Amino acid sequence: MTIWVDADAAPREVKEIVFRAGKRLGLAVVLVANAVIQVPAAYSFVKSVGVDGKSDAADHYIVAHAQAGDVVITADIELASRVVDRSVVVIDPRGSEFTADDARTALSVRNAMEQLRGAGVITGGPRPYGPRDSQAFAATLDRTLTRLARRRT
Repeated sequence: MTIWVDADAAPREVKEIVFRAGKRLGLAVVLVANAVIQVPAAYSFVKSVGVDGKSDAADHYIVAHAQAGDVVITADIELASRVVDRSVVVIDPRGSEFTADDARTALSVRNAMEQLRGAGVITGGPRPYGPRDSQAFAATLDRTLTRLARRRT
C-alpha cells in the first residue's frame, strides 16, 4: 500500500500527519507536486516526485501510478473521481473519504459552482483550514489505514 499526496495544495499539517502515519505503519508515502518537496531526513520512506508545471500534471502522475488498495490524499475532486472507481481510497484534507458516488456528486456541484462564478455570481470560497480539519483528517486517515490493513491479512 502506498499513500499518494497531491502535495501542491496539501496543508503542511496534512503532510506531517501522513508522514507520522507512514512511519508508524511502515508505509510508502509519495508526495507529487510541480516541484520536488524537501522531506525531513527522519522520513526516509517518503519520496517526493516533481512533475512539470503543466496544469494537472501531478494529477495525471497519480492516476497513472496509484493502484487498488492505495490511498490518495487530495482536495481535487476531479482527481478523486478518476481514481476512486479503481478501488483507490481517497481522503480530502478536511477528513472526508470519497466513495464513487460522493466523488461524482461533488464533481457535479463543483461544475455547477464554476458555471455560477462564470456568470458573475459570487460564491465565496472554502473556510480557512484549521485544527478541527487536521483532527478530522487524522481520524479518517487512521480509520482508513486500519480498515485497509485488516483487509490485507
